[in-house]
Amino acid sequence: MRFWRICRRRYAADGEGARLYGGRWNSRGIRVVYASTSLALAAVETFVNLEPNLRPADLVSIEGHLPETVEVARLDPTDLPATWYMTRDESLRRFGDEWIKARNTVALLVPSAAIRGEWNVLLNPAHPDFSRVKFQESQVFEFDARMFP
Repeated sequence: MRFWRICRRRYAADGEGARLYGGRWNSRGIRVVYASTSLALAAVETFVNLEPNLRPADLVSIEGHLPETVEVARLDPTDLPATWYMTRDESLRRFGDEWIKARNTVALLVPSAAIRGEWNVLLNPAHPDFSRVKFQESQVFEFDARMFP
């Protein structure tokens, strides 16, 4: 499975940014690597989480790959609260934290809140198979200037 992530260079592949700040699927203090199933979705996911009018100068994109022999779990969206995508509900963080701590799979497909019908990938750095996750060299990533007024 191929995936992409866009992040600040210093958090390229380690989940440290998510550990420091928390996210939709993890609490602060819990490491997880957020990625998407396409570069375009990674860009949208990054853009919707930027401070207004902030155009970071240190973004990178990273393509990654999971071998087909690595099990990937998939969250069933019907198991989520009806408006899960509208807030960062505590139940979503608890679910993600429990998935990370259980270490059942190295990857979990979760629905995108930014574009419903698309999928993001959570990667668990604490899972024994995380060493099988392959990351390409990071590439400088810049949003088109027209996206910022």
